[in-house]
Amino acid sequence: MEIEEAKQKLGDEFRFIYDDTLGPVIQLLDIDKEAKILDVGTGQGRMALSLALNGYTVLTGEPENDFSEYAKQDWLNSAKKVNVDHLITFKAFNAEKMPFGENEFDAVFMMGALHHVNDKHLVMNECIRILKPGRILCIIEPSDKGMEIIKKRRMNHPKSVDPREFIKGLPLEIIKKYMFNAFIFKKILK
Repeated sequence: MEIEEAKQKLGDEFRFIYDDTLGPVIQLLDIDKEAKILDVGTGQGRMALSLALNGYTVLTGEPENDFSEYAKQDWLNSAKKVNVDHLITFKAFNAEKMPFGENEFDAVFMMGALHHVNDKHLVMNECIRILKPGRILCIIEPSDKGMEIIKKRRMNHPKSVDPREFIKGLPLEIIKKYMFNAFIFKKILK
């Protein structure tokens, strides 16, 4: 299915977030189509769906015991609606202690999830641990404008965070967009 058709089927909110942030970030990163990709914090599946719509196979997950309003969203029906469910695999895991080996992934994404975890330093260290040297960690957090919009809907929503506060010494590129900012870290070659 073409991305334009998929965006139409997934609705205006998905289309806006894809066009504003996710699509441009994915295109800029130009990750190899055979890359092993992890999406930490499935939620509505926007990150996994966006990657799959661009032809990537994605492993996504969130804690099995997370019953917050942000977890356990119906991402699978959205994936089926746009014929990418075969490209997305779900595995329940806790981001503070991921069940993956060192240097296992070519890219790790976390969209709008870092501000929801308890131990942000530990989560960032885990992301770096499972990332292959020379590869990227992309943390996408709401911008100030994005938080303003989110807070109108959910007044008790936690404020966004700057991932640079929880990880030091890695090359970084920041892509600022209307709703979200993408923080792209590169794991240093050993």
